[in-house]
Amino acid sequence: MVTSATSAQGAGAADGSDRLIISCATTGSWPTKAQNPALPVTEEEIAEAALACREAGAAVVHIHVRDAEGRVTCDPTRYARVRELIEARGCDVIVNMSTGGGAGQTTDEERMAPVALAPEIASFDCGSLNFGDRVFVNSPPFLRELAGRMARHGVLPEIECFEAGHVENARRLIEEGALRPPFWFQFVLGVRGGAPATVKQLVHMVEMLPPGARWSVCAIGRAQLPMDVAAMAMGGHVRTGFEDNLYYRKGELAPSNAQLVARLVRIADELNRPVATPDEARAMLGLRPRELAAKETAAKTDHATGAPV
Repeated sequence: MVTSATSAQGAGAADGSDRLIISCATTGSWPTKAQNPALPVTEEEIAEAALACREAGAAVVHIHVRDAEGRVTCDPTRYARVRELIEARGCDVIVNMSTGGGAGQTTDEERMAPVALAPEIASFDCGSLNFGDRVFVNSPPFLRELAGRMARHGVLPEIECFEAGHVENARRLIEEGALRPPFWFQFVLGVRGGAPATVKQLVHMVEMLPPGARWSVCAIGRAQLPMDVAAMAMGGHVRTGFEDNLYYRKGELAPSNAQLVARLVRIADELNRPVATPDEARAMLGLRPRELAAKETAAKTDHATGAPV
């Protein structure tokens, strides 16, 4: 029987001794350059943004890719290209590939395709919900299949929960054995159709977590910074980036993803939350050391096409 998280590891150490994992979602599925010209959309731009975010203090970059027209795609060749560009520069940042598929813009099979690249982390949207004017469908059969593929390829699921029922879905999948530890949860708050971006909601969802789980929060628009600060104070971890928010402050577009990361680093220092390096984050999340992971990925993946061997 899964019970609520009560340990410092699960809920985050109250004294702030747990190192802070900062993730940056650089692009997303929906923002456009018309909304913010600094948005990275090509593989080269996304890789450069990832490098700058790592330099600013991010341990994880959450990647979406776009097609030649700037529309969301799950093309594994494009994902592989972004990772190749990052690694060619000697960058150790953790690459987290999206399987979201633009909330109904791609098929289930297309959404799962990047998992075959064996990224260290990939998103696992743990339930269906209204998503603005769309319906974001994540059926139980899809989630079980996605969990199985992630397990086979050695990918850590980032269990994305847009409302409390998604945490319960995750607990059920854990009880079934479809999801196995270590558990890494991302609370996505403030989506129209999902849970509101409030501290009360965040506390409620954290209290539902299984033992030993680590958690992070991201919030949409102007709620991004306040919820990140709340998560820091609670001992959790944080996500920032253009996927969720294009502004630095009201009326002022953010000049880059890296500036959003740098702001969190400054705040974390004031709150006595040392920022985790990618290797420290790997150890915290139970990921393989970078060198071992790279060798295993190379053994599974054809470098020219990004296809499984």
